[in-house]
Order: sequence, then C-alpha cells, then structure tokens
Amino acid sequence: MRPERHRSRLAPALLPLFVLAFALAACNGPSTPADAQLSVFPGTGWERWATPEEGGMSSDGLARVEERISEMSSSAMMVVTGGRVAYEYGDLTEVSYLASVRKSVLAMLYGIYHDRGVIDLDMTLAEMDIDDHGELTDAERQATARHLILSRSGIYHPASNPGDNLAQAPERGSQAPGAYYLYSNWDFNAAGTAFEVQTGIDLFDALEQELATPLGFREFDRERHTKGGNLNQSVHPSYHMHFSTRDMARLGYLVLREGRWGDRQIISADWVREMTSPLTPVHEMNPASRRSGPHGYGYMWWVWDGEHATGPYEGAYTGVGAVGQYITVLPKLDMVVAHKTVPGQGRSVAHSQFWPLLDLIVEAYCGDECE
Repeated sequence: MRPERHRSRLAPALLPLFVLAFALAACNGPSTPADAQLSVFPGTGWERWATPEEGGMSSDGLARVEERISEMSSSAMMVVTGGRVAYEYGDLTEVSYLASVRKSVLAMLYGIYHDRGVIDLDMTLAEMDIDDHGELTDAERQATARHLILSRSGIYHPASNPGDNLAQAPERGSQAPGAYYLYSNWDFNAAGTAFEVQTGIDLFDALEQELATPLGFREFDRERHTKGGNLNQSVHPSYHMHFSTRDMARLGYLVLREGRWGDRQIISADWVREMTSPLTPVHEMNPASRRSGPHGYGYMWWVWDGEHATGPYEGAYTGVGAVGQYITVLPKLDMVVAHKTVPGQGRSVAHSQFWPLLDLIVEAYCGDECE
C-alpha cells in the first residue's frame, strides 16, 4: 500500500471506483445511520478517489485550495469525502501535540462510557469528591459532570494551563452551575478528573482501548500521552493528546458516521447527535465577542449555529486546537477535514486563515449547488 506521506497530491486511486452521483447527492442532505452500514471505512490505510471529480471535488477548485494552503503554516491536511481521500497535503503521518482537540476527543470517550451506564452526567462534584486548592464552595460543588463538558460549571478557579477565557470570567460565585457558558480550562480539566473518578480508568488508557485500537490508528503511541500543567495552581491536570493527521481523520469519520465503525457501533448515534448539537447556541456564548462568530457549543465540540448553520454548514461541527489543529465534519457534504500545524518555530494557522481555507474546500466540492 502506498504510504500516506506526500507534500501534495490530488488523491491517486488504490481501487477502481464506480460512482460520481453520491457527490451531488451529498449536497442535498447528510447520510443516515442506515447509509453508514454500507459506507467505506479505512483499513490499514485510506482508499483514495481516482480523480478529484470522482470524490465530488473540482480539480480547479482544489488548485485554489493548494495555492492558499501552500502560503500558510499548515503542516498537513486531509479531506475525506464518502470515506475516501479526496485531497491531501503534507506529511499525514507526522505526530504532534494537538492542544484543545483533546476536549472533543474526551467528549467521545464520555459518550462511550455514558452509553454503558458507567458515567452519570448528573453526578455532582460533591458526590464525586472533586475539589481544588483553596476549596470550592458548597454551591460550586453542586456543578455536575454535564456542566463540566458544557463548560457551564460556574466555577472560575484558576486552571492548571492557559488557553481559555477565564480572564474574562464573571466574579466568582456570581453564576449558578449551568447558567453561564465560559470557555474554561478548569472545566475541561476537571472533566478529565470526573471521567477517571467515575470510570476508574486513566483517560489515556481509555483513549487507546476505546478509540485508537478499534479505529486502527497507525501512529498512536500511548507513551507520548502524559498529563501536565501547573498542579500548584489547580489539582486537575491537562491531558493533551498527540496524533497524526490521518488518525485525526479517523476520529472525524467516526463521528460523521454517527459513532459507527464498520459493523460496530462504538458510540451511540444518540450521543453523537447530542454532543454535536448547539447546546449553547451562539447568542449565549461568552465573552460577548464569541457571539459574532459562527459557532455555538455542544459537549466540547464547536458547532455551527444560527445564520451560519446553513447550506454546506448545516449540522457541521469541529474540534479546535491552538496554532492550527482542526477536526472538522460537514455532514451535508459527507466530508471530514483534518488539519494540523506542528507547533514550534513560529508556525501557526489562525482561525482567520483556516475558515477561509475551509470555504475554499467547500467551494471545490460542489460550488453553487451547495448554496
């Protein structure tokens, strides 16, 4: 099998392929769970479309994508349509730190154990015996696991790592659990603690057992996964993850297929739908500057909402990590886009660069038919 390691390629084929019609049909609506049972799934490697057009993409449109991404600090990108690679850029095998994409992956693990009846989303921090330096108040300890994965705990304790909106938090104690959304690493890190308290399993072991192994990750290394952060500031560590781009795409494809992988339902379709719904609509996002963007928030996934959730972005959602890490799913187009920038040496892709790039990918898919 041809290695998935190219600077730039417009998807050479591994197998003879037979349909073009699916690409046009994808513009009319998302696949159903029944469709997922008949879908293509990657084995040791991903199948590729013979031509961009067979994958529903325009060669001219992808040339514009290529021109744009080559001017950015992107390390790699993979576009999957209908379960096959339609476009790839960079070294898809390089493993690197993914920052806040970890949160979206943890939400998937929550779903697996919630489906099994192991995790109770409505268990409070008090019931889980979860606290922090300086002690949480009795009111704060009424926050639940659900509030943590919604980032609505109302607890504005310092987190063990930066990269959130805690600097813009309301006064501590001013918001009841569930009442106010704020993107907070304290919530996300405590969600990791709550996961381990309720399951009795290290979350990185769960990551390996429940996702990396059954999805056939090619570059997963359990030893690279360690918790971090300033534990003198908060007892709840961060849990950053390290994946290759092609393994990121497997995660995106699992949620696109509503939790199904081949003949196995790894996460329930009900959980995937709930996790990727705008449980916090865009008009409730905080700080207020977030309300002008396209995204509301689900269970640790950013979800297109309101006037932005139309056409190809209807039902779309994304995991996002600092400096340019994205796992983006567009069900309307039966598409997954995995993008990364390897941290270091000043390399970074800002949101203001990635979203226009994503627009170009969508334009390359079905043009005006997606309007």
